Amino acid sequence: MGKICLTMVQIDTTRISSKGQIVIPARFRGNFKEGENLVIIENGGQLILKKESAVDKNFLEDLEFARRTEKAWKEIEAGRCTTMSSEDFLKEISKW
Repeated sequence: MGKICLTMVQIDTTRISSKGQIVIPARFRGNFKEGENLVIIENGGQLILKKESAVDKNFLEDLEFARRTEKAWKEIEAGRCTTMSSEDFLKEISKW
């Protein structure tokens, strides 16, 4: 017969400060070091914390692309963008 392994989920509570800070309960901090970068992923009302060093490099590149895209859309929505014809655009990027 094969082994059945059950992992118990650890649950605790914390609160968000007026500055948006949260405290990670001590029993969950064992694998994290002060100053270590974390990636926070929101997934349907859940927040998932991962060490940045443990996340795939491609994922981090995708995350940065998403941040830059979101920033660009906000600039467009605020009317802070330049419009030009495709010909002018091609001339502009040929200078790069």
